[in-house]
Amino acid sequence: MLIPGTEMHLLTAVFIILEFVLFIFQLGWYLAHPLERPRKWYVILLGLLILYNLTGGLFPDPGIPIPIALQNIIAYGSGFLMASYFPFYFYKAFQLNSLRLHALYGVPVLLLLPYLVFFGVVYLWKEDLEYAIRYGMIIPCVYSFIIVAAILRAIRRDISEQYRSRKLELIAVYLAVLPWASMTFLAYYHASQWLEVLCTNFGFLLVSVLFISRTVLLSRNRQLLKDKSFEARCAMFKLNSREIATTRLLCRGLTYKEIGDSLHIDPKTVDGRVQRIFAKAEVKKKIELMQKLGLGEDQTTVE
Repeated sequence: MLIPGTEMHLLTAVFIILEFVLFIFQLGWYLAHPLERPRKWYVILLGLLILYNLTGGLFPDPGIPIPIALQNIIAYGSGFLMASYFPFYFYKAFQLNSLRLHALYGVPVLLLLPYLVFFGVVYLWKEDLEYAIRYGMIIPCVYSFIIVAAILRAIRRDISEQYRSRKLELIAVYLAVLPWASMTFLAYYHASQWLEVLCTNFGFLLVSVLFISRTVLLSRNRQLLKDKSFEARCAMFKLNSREIATTRLLCRGLTYKEIGDSLHIDPKTVDGRVQRIFAKAEVKKKIELMQKLGLGEDQTTVE
């Protein structure tokens, strides 16, 4: 069912309205708390999804005073931009460092470059949209399999330990990735607007659930940390006594060698223990660990 006078499906309009309200709320929250970096990446993802739904729903439409060729370029461009940002979002928001090459180099070369060549040059030159779709989507379709496999592999290796006690949430992470792979195929086979919107927004809905659940969990942890001792804070992340001792020295600014000397263990043992501590606390760096334990960035002593 289309909205009268437009090419936009009613389902697309419903998603746009809901996502715009959510975008305003999340943007306002981020502006009030600019240090919440995961929320920044989420707000960008939400903004790109709204753009994708808006342009995909409205274009192409002869009734709009914009050349049809330009409408097609914008509509497909928003789809490519959305698809290109998704791996970057997982790389940043979930700290999947193994995705760095894909997010920073693979996506620009194997997703954005084909779009620029076939839709920005070939399409304007030949004035044949079918030709641009038929040949311009080949590399992105193949690469979508590669990058989805990379994302799933990174999730299994980097965050499965963190989610082991929350299996349903881990399953949701996997399911949130899969609809992304369908974007290039839906465009290639000219899927109906409602099917394309439903697949894309289903994945985003799961991403939103994950983001909100993680935010609520972190807020609860911060509240609990305010009135707890250092040992109790460490215990919240299920650190054992040896890991707590290592964490205490690490947060005081000692090097691995100094920690090893203090605990009478090898620096390599310290390194392995620190990695286990990071995994349990769901962090990648010492400063993030200190923040999770309620310690300031410049605090070098713990009680």
